[in-house]
Amino acid sequence: MRMRGGRVPASEGQPSTEGKPSVDGQSSAEGKPSAGEKPARRAIPASGWVRGALALLAGALPALAFPALSLWWLAYTALVPWLLLIRSAGTPRRAALDGWIGGIGFVIAVHHWLMPSLHVFIVLLAALLGLLWAPWGVLVHRLLGGAPSALRAAAAVVAVPSGWLVIELVRSWEGLGGPWGLLGASQWEVAPALRVASVGGVWLVSLLVVAVNTAFALLTVARTGARTTGGVLLVVCALTVTLVWAWAPQPVTTGTARIAVVQPGVVSGPGSVERRLARGEELTRTVAGRDVDLVVWGESSIGAGAWRDPETARRLAALSRETGADLLVNVDARQTNGSGRSGIYKSAVLVGPDGPTGDRYDKMRLVPFGEYVPARSLLGWATSVGKAAGEDRLRGDRQVVMTLPDGDERLRIGPLVCFESAFPDMSRRLTRDGAQVLVAQSATSTFQESWAPAQHASLGALRAAENGRPMVHATLTGISAVYGPRGERIGTPLGTDESTAAVYDVPLTRGTTLYARFGDWAVYGALAALAALCAAEGLRSLRRRPAPGTPGRSARTAHGSPERPEH
Repeated sequence: MRMRGGRVPASEGQPSTEGKPSVDGQSSAEGKPSAGEKPARRAIPASGWVRGALALLAGALPALAFPALSLWWLAYTALVPWLLLIRSAGTPRRAALDGWIGGIGFVIAVHHWLMPSLHVFIVLLAALLGLLWAPWGVLVHRLLGGAPSALRAAAAVVAVPSGWLVIELVRSWEGLGGPWGLLGASQWEVAPALRVASVGGVWLVSLLVVAVNTAFALLTVARTGARTTGGVLLVVCALTVTLVWAWAPQPVTTGTARIAVVQPGVVSGPGSVERRLARGEELTRTVAGRDVDLVVWGESSIGAGAWRDPETARRLAALSRETGADLLVNVDARQTNGSGRSGIYKSAVLVGPDGPTGDRYDKMRLVPFGEYVPARSLLGWATSVGKAAGEDRLRGDRQVVMTLPDGDERLRIGPLVCFESAFPDMSRRLTRDGAQVLVAQSATSTFQESWAPAQHASLGALRAAENGRPMVHATLTGISAVYGPRGERIGTPLGTDESTAAVYDVPLTRGTTLYARFGDWAVYGALAALAALCAAEGLRSLRRRPAPGTPGRSARTAHGSPERPEH
């Protein structure tokens, strides 16, 4: 029997699905599985509060891959729950919200050790930085939602990691906290990943890690083509790492330098500045007679009062003569730079047998709130609720390569101060300027019992591998560590419970890595991939739009006949 309107009504209890979205946010026509395939299932609770809690936890999960836990293997699947949650979102708006909330969880989990210093600010900063993941959530939903075809799955494995990398690039700006917690940095002790870093920096490692997560997420998709694509791309990632391991050029070892690291340990209470200086002198004398080329002290190893005393320079010069090595100390004091500007600088200062040599590097990139307060006129009240800087430090204006005058074999070192070791471009610039050894001076005593010392020390492995140059990470209170030109650990690190001096035989190299030569090409590739995706989406939208003057589909009457045109 023919029904009015030309349609057969849905059976009782079975509502019509025509024109309605599927459970995973795609139209039923697009998401309809082919024969033999299982339909997509709603596995994520629809409650907004439940989804929010799951998004927060899913975003925090990757933090377990970083030191101090260092569950590096978890990084390759840690994003999968988050990806699946976003994929199940009913609308792009919900996907953006899942991305934002997950981003908040990620930022808080990776930077939780900042809570004693920032207090309520960490929640505010996490909420602001978390917004970076909202567009990423829409991107994930667009490419992974519903039952993606093999082509859309392949696009996802390129575009989803590229979108993540753009987030890392934006939040790497110093004013937003710098490049701390980049996902690729979780692989600091994995030799194949370090070889990948020598080709494309930590950026390429992040791309690889997110690509593997995306491929694993595709294995859960109902459509066979998407699952097959995910499996094939996992194999491609493994083959890529194998080829990089076999093919990537590495610098050639040319000799060694003997470098001592002095770590005085925690010194607090009245007179701590002078007692720390005295402890540093005592430990430095223990390396006398060991043919040391350089002795490195940690950040702020000499305080303002001690540095203003002319006797300090004489004591350090005598120490240099006694050990037969130059000293790289670090001063946190009011000084005048080369352009005549005065203020409080954090400075790496080289001291020889005759006193300061004149080589000095003033820290260029400062820690927000820790060393300056952004927009102090508006946010200056942060000093009353946390440990924000009471007075802004001043910035240096150029990087410096220092040369140790030691006969014909003159050692060239590239100093960095504190979290400058997190910035790949600074180490690369020093390498291109001729530094043979990268030296980072740090002090993380404020966060002594947290994950911060281990996370900071681990960055040295990445900077060493990226540039093919050894890296010395010297701190006041630990963790101090030394890495070879491939990112491998040299000797034994000095833990946060140690007050000692250690001597390391540091291999020197010549030649450069591909990253040192070509820089952040992986970032530019990610931006190009996203631009290509946007262009493809724009062209497809244009094809779908009817041309001007083209009649639309004919309407039909209740009996299914074409509607009579009006006169």
